[in-house]
Parts: sequence; structure tokens; C-alpha cells
Amino acid sequence: MVQSPSEDPRDALGGTREDLLELVATRESMRRLLAAVLLVGSGLELDSTLQRIVQSATSLLNCRYGALGVRASAGGLSEFVYEGITPEDRALMDHLPEGRGVLGLLIDHPQTVRLENLADHPASVGFPPNHPPMRSFLGVPIMLRGKVFGSIYLTEKRGGGTFTEEDEVILQALATAAGVSIENAALFEESRTRERWLAATAAITSRLLAGGSLDETLRTLTDQVSALSVVDDVYIAVSDTDDVVAVRAHAARVPLTEPLRFSWSQTPFDDLKRTRQPLLDAAVEHVPGLPGPHGRIGIFPLATTSGVTGAMVVTADRADAWDPEEVARLGSAADLAAVAVEFADQQARQRLLSVLADRDRIARDLHDNVIQRLFATGMSLQSTLAVDGVPDRVHSTVTDAVEQLDRTVREIRTTIFDLQTTGAASATSLRRRLLDAIGDLTAQSPVVPDVRFTGAIDTLVPARVHAHAEAVLREALSNALRHARARTIDVAVTADENFTMAISDDGIGITEPGRRSGLDNMHRRAEHCGGVCAVTAGPAGGTTVTWTVPLH
Repeated sequence: MVQSPSEDPRDALGGTREDLLELVATRESMRRLLAAVLLVGSGLELDSTLQRIVQSATSLLNCRYGALGVRASAGGLSEFVYEGITPEDRALMDHLPEGRGVLGLLIDHPQTVRLENLADHPASVGFPPNHPPMRSFLGVPIMLRGKVFGSIYLTEKRGGGTFTEEDEVILQALATAAGVSIENAALFEESRTRERWLAATAAITSRLLAGGSLDETLRTLTDQVSALSVVDDVYIAVSDTDDVVAVRAHAARVPLTEPLRFSWSQTPFDDLKRTRQPLLDAAVEHVPGLPGPHGRIGIFPLATTSGVTGAMVVTADRADAWDPEEVARLGSAADLAAVAVEFADQQARQRLLSVLADRDRIARDLHDNVIQRLFATGMSLQSTLAVDGVPDRVHSTVTDAVEQLDRTVREIRTTIFDLQTTGAASATSLRRRLLDAIGDLTAQSPVVPDVRFTGAIDTLVPARVHAHAEAVLREALSNALRHARARTIDVAVTADENFTMAISDDGIGITEPGRRSGLDNMHRRAEHCGGVCAVTAGPAGGTTVTWTVPLH
């Protein structure tokens, strides 16, 4: 190549040297960029990944300050990771940037911003109190799956210079690599979250299959939901009656000082039962009695094939919107709670069926074996009385023995009826009602009444008499237990032409004048049913209350 006579060889050499220096500088920048990319992608923990991105960007472009802001779903920043501000400077600052001004501009309009003086930009709103001064600025958005995840911010280029176009290209490349690393870290964190939820679900399912109690299972579930999700308070309420749903387990910041109960007829629980769909934030105007404060609230139905059996209420003291994946996990937790409730209900029904089957078997054995043998024994003893020449003493002994056997047979028959009037039949059984009243009154008493039923009590006595009969029995038995100082009490209930209750004791009798309001009530109840009430004293002391009403 022939050199032009006008071209100075030194100028050509100088130009070549500048090109070489630029090439060397570019290669050095590329080397540092690749090193930064490798450093950014070296971990899977999201928090440490964000911190490495900021550190790499600050070091790569020789800046004094760097930061990464994570975009909040409701606007602004949900997280702000920074580099270069010392703990002493941070202690003096009022608060960290919240995503307004130029920082918010990058979030709302994701594009690169490069400024010589940050304060000169029209969107600038200044710094928080005691914030370090900053002039030069370079900001690049971080995109994740086509959406803005956040932005990288760099300020104060060392040496007093400003950011160049090359710096801009380098930071854009680093932001792209950061987006990949953040996505990998997010996927890793999501997989770990799913693994923890699966482990918790397996533990609760194992507890159910092992026969754990419903309350323990629900408490474990609320603890797991509180620990594995971003909610602060968890309440699981189960239907107590047709209209009332009561909190059975909770994991909350403020312990409940008294039982928390809701009504299915109240808003928003009426909507929950009708739609069987989760209610979030705006759909939940108010939950009566629920402790606060809470920025977010969600109610999830405990839905089964038979209907909605309860609700799971979760709250969080934050304002950002619900994450769809989080809502799905909370819905799965509510479904697991519904399974626990239904499983416990099925177990309770199975236990009741087993008890009823055992009672039915015992009743059959008592009737078919014990009563028949006692009856045969009584017949044998009675046959001895037909023999001539039986001494009076033997005759009296055998007669007493036969009476005792008859008494025992009647008591066993009462027990058989007691065993067979359990469950649905007990709701309309007068026999069951009277036995329950006797059990309530004598639970703490050393005196146990001898109770005998004769006749078809549950069939012959109309329902209009049931409440009066129970009230009279309670009054008469209460008097005998509390005032008569009785050692024995007999209760005989008979249904034939009339319904008769006779309550007898061997106590001190009725003192005069005394209060007679209870006796007057028994008389009025008898008259109301068209019958009579008689109070008599025995020849050897004691009292017998006989309450009789006609059945025809």
C-alpha cells in the first residue's frame, strides 16, 4: 500500500494506537461483563441473587452507589436492595426510596434512563431526608417473562464522570442476564415452596389416617399455612349448628380471648355458602369479631360433596394484591381442611354405629339369655311353693327371692330399653328423656334411684305430656335428693290406661309449713293434662309422689 504524500505516518500510527486502546478497553469490559454474568447466575437463592446483581453492576461500571428495586403488583416498590450506603448512613435516613419520581418512571415506562444530573429530570421528586447526594444516574429495567420485574439503578460514577453509551449497553446486557438468573431463582423458590406444601399435606394426611383428633389436625394445618404462606393470621371455622360456624383452630398474632363464632346468614358467609368460591379483599367488606389490622383478607370455603361445612379465613397486614399461585395453595389448604372435617364426621358416625351395634347385641343377649334364665329360676322357685308342708320360713324366703327376681327382670328390661333408645330414636323417646333427667340430677349424688318402666311408654304417652312428665320427675326427685335425707329412692313409671309416675323415698317426709311452690306446680301440670297429683306419707316415714294423667 502506497502512502499518500500528505498523510503523516505519525497520525496513522496515532490512530491505530487509539483503535487498539479502544479494542483493548472493549475486550476488558467484555471480560468483566462475562465475569459479572457468571457471578450473577451462580446461585439459586432469590435474595442473594438480587444482592449479587447490585454488587456486580456497581463494581462493573465503577459506581459508588447501586440499587435494585422490585416492582410491587399494586405499584411502587415491594423490595429495595442497595449497595454503597453504609449502616451509619442508613441509620440517619428516614426511609428508603419507595418507587416515586425517576425510579417510578422506569417501572411505569420500562426503558433505559441515563442522566448527567438526577435532579434535573422533570420526574425527579428529590431524596428522602439524610439521603446521600447523587448526580449521575443510569437506570435499566429488568424484564421477566415479558413483564417488568424491577430496575437496576446506578449513581455517582467514580472520578466525577458521567455514564457513557458503552456503560448503558453493558448494564442492559447485565440486566438481561439478571432477568434469567432471577427467573431461575424464582422457579427454584417456587419448587421448594411446592415441596414444603406437599410435605405438610402428607403429614396432615398421615395424621388423619392415624386417627388424630379433628382439633389437633386443624391446629397443625393452621400452623403450616401460617408458616408456608405470606399471610399473618389463619382461622379455620367449622359448622357447629345449621346456622353457626365456630372457629376450631387458629394461628394468629393476637390470641383469641373468647370463642369466635359466625353466622351463615351474615355477610360475607352467606355469599361463601351460596357460591362456594373464595372471597378476596373487595368481596369481604367486614368479618364480625375478627381481630385486626389487616390489609388483605380472604375467605375460602370448606366445600364437600354434601355442601360447605366451614370456612378458612386468612389475613395479611399488607396492601399488595393476591398472587394467583398463593390463592391456589390456600384453596388447597381449605380443601384439605374440608377433607379433615368430613373424615372426622365419618369416623364419628362409624363409632356411633359400632356403639349402637354393641348396645343392640347386649340388649339381645340380656333379653334372650339373662331374662329367660331369671324367669326360669323364678318359675322353679315358685313351683316349690306348691308342695305341701313347706315351712313358713322357707315359704317367706322363696317368696322374697321370687320378688327380687321379678324386680331384677324389670330393671334389666329398663336397661334394654335404655340401650335401644339411642341415636335418632332418642329424640322422641319419653323413656330416654326421663332417664336423662334422672342421670342429670343424680350425677353427683351418693343415692342412685331404682328405676322401673312398665308398659309401652314411648308408644302410648302422647308428646304433649312429655315436657310435663319430665318437669314433674325433676321436681319430685330433686326434693327427695336435697331435702328428704333419703337413703333409697324408687321411681316407677307405668303406661296402661293411665300414665303414672310414682317417686318414693324413705326420708323424713314433707315438713310443714315449708315452701310448696314445687308441689303446686306438679298439681297444676297434672290438672293441665287432665290428671291428678297425690303426695302421701308412708307408714314408716318417707314420701310418695304419684302423678297420674289419663291416656284416653
